[in-house]
Amino acid sequence: MLILLDTADINSIKKGIEYYPIAGVTTNPTIIAKENRDYLDLLKDIRKVIGKEKMFHIQVLATKAENIIKEAHFIKDTIGGNIYIKIPVIREGIKAIKMLKKENFKITATAIFTPQQALVAALAGANFVAPYVNRLDNISGDGVKVIRQIKKLFDTYNLDSKILAASFKNVEQVHKSSLEGAHSVTLPLEVLENLLHHPLTDSSVEAFIKDWETAYNQTYLID
Repeated sequence: MLILLDTADINSIKKGIEYYPIAGVTTNPTIIAKENRDYLDLLKDIRKVIGKEKMFHIQVLATKAENIIKEAHFIKDTIGGNIYIKIPVIREGIKAIKMLKKENFKITATAIFTPQQALVAALAGANFVAPYVNRLDNISGDGVKVIRQIKKLFDTYNLDSKILAASFKNVEQVHKSSLEGAHSVTLPLEVLENLLHHPLTDSSVEAFIKDWETAYNQTYLID
């Protein structure tokens, strides 16, 4: 299981990298636009924060294969490091995935809402497929069920592509996606931090400290 941060906020990325086992960062045009700054400077700053080895998933905007390929080269050449090009699973996107794989690009197929979209993207050569869990739930779909079916298809046909589950709003969605075999998840920092939260954990820590201070009249093992 890999955990990635789904954000372009530099402070969130710094905090996430400091405290958690983060494998990389994912962005999309909407996430980047929210930061209201020059997008190239922002992407370069993110790369500096996470280093060259961690995965950085950056999405194209073009909708024609030849332009998708141009943008992919631009992203790779400009940002560098361990880059994954995010490409939506439209027809032109699948064509671009096939062509970019011949050039040894690493690809994340995105905007996935059905198991068959994921299957076609995997067969075209995508390294990761990114189903949108919460967006499916918001239209009375079942995002976790889609992950389960994608996993079954990939196992049935022995495909190397991995599931990068995306679009999460709560811990339960992450938990169920993990149980269904998602190979990786990308989360906002708030959701990631909530994975650790439990009131009994907090009260247990408080009780440990109180009992220790009562017995030994000190707060730490070594003052």
